[in-house]
Amino acid sequence: MKKKISELKKLAKTIRIDIVRSLAEAGSGHSAGSLGMADVFTALYFSVMKHKPKNPLWKDRDRLILSNGHIVPVLYATLANAGYFPKKELLSLRKLGSRLQGHPHIYSVPGMENSAGPLGQGISLACGIALAGKMDKKKYRVFLSTSDGEVNEGQAWEGFMFAAKYKLDNLIAFMDRNRIQISGNTEKVMPLEPLRDKLQAFGWNVVEINGHDFKQILSYSHVHAYTIDYLTGEYLNKR
Repeated sequence: MKKKISELKKLAKTIRIDIVRSLAEAGSGHSAGSLGMADVFTALYFSVMKHKPKNPLWKDRDRLILSNGHIVPVLYATLANAGYFPKKELLSLRKLGSRLQGHPHIYSVPGMENSAGPLGQGISLACGIALAGKMDKKKYRVFLSTSDGEVNEGQAWEGFMFAAKYKLDNLIAFMDRNRIQISGNTEKVMPLEPLRDKLQAFGWNVVEINGHDFKQILSYSHVHAYTIDYLTGEYLNKR
């Protein structure tokens, strides 16, 4: 059931509270990206994606691939609030023996579609799943979460080229363009600008949005889009 924007705002606040509580209980973890992407994940799971918490392996579900695995607390909190597993389990984050480790592990909890750790690999994975869907004539969409620091990896750009070559118009990706990575500011570590021009040159159409404005998030989640935090990139199947 699609939620109203007022409901999405309340849910996003709850998810942020759950993220902070789980990180505080763990005593470690990545807060910035997790909190920053809460609105996007809320919009996806409560208004955009086709999925069934009671049947997490439903073959026609939309898939979300978390390439920037360090922000997995936001995915855990979102899945728990959507009913995939009990919310009380969020307080076991990063603890020995917990299903909720610091990076995602496929099927560790219901709704977890991939393992992640080494950055850049999830982009290629999402492309492969999207291509498989097209080959099998499936209607599911693949949503990709990635980050700006992650595109320091050459593999990321191979994935962007791959998506353009195979016209993966069932792939919708979100990039958190917050300009920070663990070593510092992205433009000091490995300058990305002009990022928009680079993505366009690789076959993507880039449009700027506010990553915390639900109207804008919803507008660009329903088209074939590639979103960079406050930028949305859109790949359209050229006919």
